[in-house]
Amino acid sequence: MDQQDATADMVFRGRAVVDGEVVRAGVGVRDGTIVWVEPDAAEVDGESRSSAWTGARSEAGLVELGDDEVLLPGLVDTHVHVNEPGRTEWEGFASATRAAAAGGVTTIIDMPLNSLPPTVTPAALAAKQRATEGQRFVDVGFWGGAVPSSLGHLEALYDEGVFGFKCFLLDSGVAEFPPLDSVGLDAAMKEVASFDGLLIVHAEDASTIDGTPPPSGRAYAEFVRSRPPAAEDRAIAEVLERAAAHGTRVHILHLSNAASLPRLAQARADGLPVTVETCPHYLTLAAEEVAAGQTQYKCCPPIRDGANQDLLWQGLADGVIDMVVSDHSPSTPELKHLDSGDFAKAWGGISSLQLGLPLVWSEARRRGFGLPDVLGWMAGRPARVARVRGKGEIAMGFAADLVVLAPDETFTVDAARLHHRHPVTPYAGRELAGVVRRTWLRGLQVASRDTVVGVPIGRLLTREGATRA
Repeated sequence: MDQQDATADMVFRGRAVVDGEVVRAGVGVRDGTIVWVEPDAAEVDGESRSSAWTGARSEAGLVELGDDEVLLPGLVDTHVHVNEPGRTEWEGFASATRAAAAGGVTTIIDMPLNSLPPTVTPAALAAKQRATEGQRFVDVGFWGGAVPSSLGHLEALYDEGVFGFKCFLLDSGVAEFPPLDSVGLDAAMKEVASFDGLLIVHAEDASTIDGTPPPSGRAYAEFVRSRPPAAEDRAIAEVLERAAAHGTRVHILHLSNAASLPRLAQARADGLPVTVETCPHYLTLAAEEVAAGQTQYKCCPPIRDGANQDLLWQGLADGVIDMVVSDHSPSTPELKHLDSGDFAKAWGGISSLQLGLPLVWSEARRRGFGLPDVLGWMAGRPARVARVRGKGEIAMGFAADLVVLAPDETFTVDAARLHHRHPVTPYAGRELAGVVRRTWLRGLQVASRDTVVGVPIGRLLTREGATRA
């Protein structure tokens, strides 16, 4: 290593997740970028392993981790509904990015709904970007929307730097973001493939759900029956068929139905460029736990039973599911109809942006997975799927987005202490392992435990290869 290249203005020392392992290491940072990663000098024959490490230790600010702490790359959450502008009373960039920083998430990609306007034109994207000014405590990128009115114009929005395009195959819940029918889906597939874009799909089949009795009242089981597994499987089958016809890169959002895993595994074996995500609520909550009227658990697709959950974890172990992201989709408490507990009327969405890491880690370690597994699902692979530059790993040349986690420390979720705009979460009162003690964004500290520190320094992000920075 060249001594000049190794000079750092900051050094982290302790256990760290590097190259898929937990190792003792030093991590050198200069101007917000990781400039070297070295085995801890003190651990190699009791002597300095490299002059670069020795010099950096003496010249740089040193962050020495405790014996109970591990250094992680900042999480990359590619499925967040911030809702600003237009529905900022549901959530907004200030509250969402504070929650992200406190939860060890240093990059979010915002969904094209439920803001007003939705992100379906370059002008709407510009409005969304303006709305973030002075409010970004972490870095923020954007998805575009594939709706009937935006078809034929997607490349112009792609050139502005969105990371890809979201579509629904059934009612999205908001009138300004209509779904694509089969003809529209085919057109979107063909158009997105023409510029090697990414189409991300809410995959539930409208006709299947329309043919199922709608939910009513407080019984969660009725709501689950109204969104059957077959609706997901049929929609996924159609997406895969059309993606194969056009060679489109596709990503299946928030998979809840484990019965679709063999179909997805076969598509991947056949060489189809398909990736898959699931969410903390599908991995940590089960339908049989949901009491009557607990609308804070409502989301679409629904949380299914414990046996299904076990199979989703197996899908992660097998690599059929690539990643875990929050699908943070908050609303006002009034829209959740907590007073009546009516699942038919309640908004479908779960708030978990700040809690994703301890939620997944708590369950993952119980099932025999390690921190490197969790970081692959929640940092490295989301960055690679969305083509986010220089994020998701502790490696030379990557952003110094770093998190200190105490993996064995436990805490009880207090909804009132979360940075989400509204204290509505199904996780209230749940004991979790894994306390985020500090978070850095490009080498600058942005959170200390659940306190967000400093001024908002987050940047606007564009996908790798965008024509505009």
